[in-house]
Amino acid sequence: MSLQYLHTMIRVGDLDAALDFFCDKLGLVQTSRNDHEQGRFSLIFLAAPHDLERAGTDTAPLLELTYNWDEDAYTGGRNFGHLAYRVDNIYQICQDLIDKGVTINRPPHDGHMAFVKSPDGISIELLQKGDALPPQEPWTSMENVGSW
Repeated sequence: MSLQYLHTMIRVGDLDAALDFFCDKLGLVQTSRNDHEQGRFSLIFLAAPHDLERAGTDTAPLLELTYNWDEDAYTGGRNFGHLAYRVDNIYQICQDLIDKGVTINRPPHDGHMAFVKSPDGISIELLQKGDALPPQEPWTSMENVGSW
């Protein structure tokens, strides 16, 4: 199994305060920002100064700030999102995990992304390296299970 650490996602209630803390005070550098008007959220990716070169070539390692425009506070741990890892073959790793008794919460319907959870309920995103694999069964029709 080949994994490459990509990013950790946290939800922020006050984007300006979060950017002030992570960039102006802590010294992280914004590498990209995507505002999604229809979904009413923004994704801002940050890198440590020493990781900027790798962040540019590998899109990793990064901190992802998710700002949902209609929420201003998070409780009960909802501010932490997930860990993300790049994989060589999304279908093979998901099958290997199933064979080891792991539930695939969000199967790789699209040949690109899947989610599983750790025993403590931490969501882990698996992302296909390079382009998405062509959709194939049983993944395309497999149901989502629980949350991720």
